Amino acid sequence: MKRLDQAGAINFIDVSGDGDPSCPIDQAQLLARFHAEENGVVLSGAAAFAAMWRAIPRLRILGRMARNPWVLTVLERLYLIGLRIRPALQKLAR
Repeated sequence: MKRLDQAGAINFIDVSGDGDPSCPIDQAQLLARFHAEENGVVLSGAAAFAAMWRAIPRLRILGRMARNPWVLTVLERLYLIGLRIRPALQKLAR
């Protein structure tokens, strides 16, 4: 995603190190799900990915489509499946 964000519209933050004490979200929660902030609202899961897509011109149409509650529900279910299989995928990638 960083490569697609050529305009630098997204501020990527590594939360795996020492946490920021001013952050309102527990570090374990931050590491368990993807989070993003859009217009002052903290989003997680598929909604966070959709917000990121809206910031990237090439993916903006996907982000706009995800504003539809039905589409976002499907994306969230796919996201949850992805979370369950992520450990196996990480093992395969090694």
